Amino acid sequence: MFCVAMLVAMSQQTAWANEWTEQVPHELLDTLKTYEIEEFTITENYRHAEVRTAAPLQILSNKQLNQLNVLQVSDAVKHFSGVVVKDYGGLGGLKTVSVRSLGAVHTAVSYDGIAVSDYQSGQIDIGRFSLDNVDMLSLNIGQSDNIFQPAQLFASASLINIRTQTPSFAADKSTKLYAAVKAGSFGLINPSFALQHRLNTIFSLSYGGEWLSAKGNYPYTLNQGSQNSGNQQAAIRKNSDLSNLRAEATLYAKFSETQSASLKTYFYDSDRGLPGATILYNDAAFISQRLHDYTFFTQAHYENHFTQAVSMQLNAKYQHGYVHYVDTMVLNVSGKEESIFIQNQYYLSGSLLYKAFRQLSFALSSDFSVNNMFAEYESASLTANFAQPVRYTWLSVLAAKYVSESFMATASLLSTITQEITRFGNSGDNQNRLSPFLSTTYKPFEQADLHIRAFYKNSMHLPTFNDLYYARVGNANLKPEITNQFNIGATYALTISDWLPFLSLTADVYKNHVKDKIVVLPTQNLFKWTTLNLGEVDIMGVDLAAETSIQVWKDFFLVLGGNYNYQSAKDITDLNSGTYGHQIPYTPWISGSGRVALETPWVNLSYAVLWSGKRYALFQNYTVNRLPAYSDHSISASRAFQFRQYKLSLQLEALNIFNENYAVVKWFPMPGREFRAKLKIAP
Repeated sequence: MFCVAMLVAMSQQTAWANEWTEQVPHELLDTLKTYEIEEFTITENYRHAEVRTAAPLQILSNKQLNQLNVLQVSDAVKHFSGVVVKDYGGLGGLKTVSVRSLGAVHTAVSYDGIAVSDYQSGQIDIGRFSLDNVDMLSLNIGQSDNIFQPAQLFASASLINIRTQTPSFAADKSTKLYAAVKAGSFGLINPSFALQHRLNTIFSLSYGGEWLSAKGNYPYTLNQGSQNSGNQQAAIRKNSDLSNLRAEATLYAKFSETQSASLKTYFYDSDRGLPGATILYNDAAFISQRLHDYTFFTQAHYENHFTQAVSMQLNAKYQHGYVHYVDTMVLNVSGKEESIFIQNQYYLSGSLLYKAFRQLSFALSSDFSVNNMFAEYESASLTANFAQPVRYTWLSVLAAKYVSESFMATASLLSTITQEITRFGNSGDNQNRLSPFLSTTYKPFEQADLHIRAFYKNSMHLPTFNDLYYARVGNANLKPEITNQFNIGATYALTISDWLPFLSLTADVYKNHVKDKIVVLPTQNLFKWTTLNLGEVDIMGVDLAAETSIQVWKDFFLVLGGNYNYQSAKDITDLNSGTYGHQIPYTPWISGSGRVALETPWVNLSYAVLWSGKRYALFQNYTVNRLPAYSDHSISASRAFQFRQYKLSLQLEALNIFNENYAVVKWFPMPGREFRAKLKIAP
């Protein structure tokens, strides 16, 4: 909307200039001089973009991420409204995100504009993504207002977008080097670097990498029964160690002002312990689970704006994933449980944007992907009978967008066609479905930056390869989960004076409904489970958020922000069930976060808090399954120094400063008080 307004203003100025030129005598025109000015780029503050979207958008810039005392993407997204991160404790524990109680499988993750896939589990472990090279982190609930994007980004109920830093150079510089090292409690050491190099006027390169290692042996208190029962045990977390390596390189090309391309290669390798559930007087019962996994992908992007009316982008990707899981304390014939899973994805995408008029645009996107999976188990018979599935997916979307000074609307229709084949056994059902989306925002007053917004989205989540084919559990007859999302809200932003340069307020009320929810249930014993379409969930909630910046005095600024979330997510699967109308597991009724940052010429101080109300570990909302409320407070101080041509910055952090003993997931305690230090050198 901002860009459209600027284009309108520029076109009006051009028209006025032409009209004025025609009226000026030719002898006067001869005395006029023409001056060339340097190229400049008009940008919009992230916070203004959040206020003007039709569907909720939340953004954390690089500067805001530095104020939150966060190490990984999983730490940062906890500060988004409506988000619950299921954290199994420590750096090595798995971390999955659920947005508005829809479950992790309904949240997609995009890395520089192309989705990261995991057809095995359907959920991305966001603990694997570092924030070291991240320029911006955003969350779209529903769908983005941007209709010029791959079809795969239209398919999920919500989208986390990770945008990495792109090279930029001063006129007399062709190389930039960034280096940092973090160290902290429980054996944390994390060196990293980034190198940007301009090859010529067209091409530039960016290299980056980091190594992270942590022992994860933090102390905790295990409570059996109620918090005040006195039946407690002091222990040290075991098998929570982590060692990972990330390396990536990107070649950027700027052929002209209208034509650009990039080629990115990414590698991530991790070896970690999976900290098991803690049991009183037997905390060593589940410390034998190890996970080694790596991910490699190469993705290419090409974009060409042929004219002001026609644009095109092409994307391609190959991704290879490897997961090796072993547990040496399983009571079976072989005395262990071991499995290896290998995934491959081949992906092509094309998008075309047509601006029919100044206010109306159309986009057509089509994606085609092939995904397969192979498995090896500790049992030769299980390996021999593994289905070896291959899924062919064709996504196509037709989208339209209308923008005026006071009104914006977007609409899209997504077509999903899948074909599934297996080498052994029955394959999952093929799918052919249409999913609509509609959003709108209205600005009722010309002078006030108040927007009323609403959206509706229908989306489909296909059963994962684990759901369909996992040994002893898979069910090839599963139906996809169908989700309907409704949202209505209001956003407001204003600048009162120089001392209060920015204030934004957002409020959204939503209702979600999930049909044919996939659940896994035990049958004869804990070693035999079955996967069924039994679930149906009704979700209602409210998200409130506020952010402001205050100029306290001269170069002293105070930045405040926070959000409050209310969610009622009820199981309505079976009216005669004992869990009918109960809150679904790990969904607090109330939760939120807050942050305060004080920026001064000498030192920057920040404070952040995360808090969650009571929730339940199982579908039965009984007292024994209730998890207590908790809050996690962190503080930090940072200072920058100029050293010759480089800027040195030092940041000190104290996390969970009140040393609260809590668990996000029952029997998986989180770390108590810990400290971190970061030293960074940058041009």
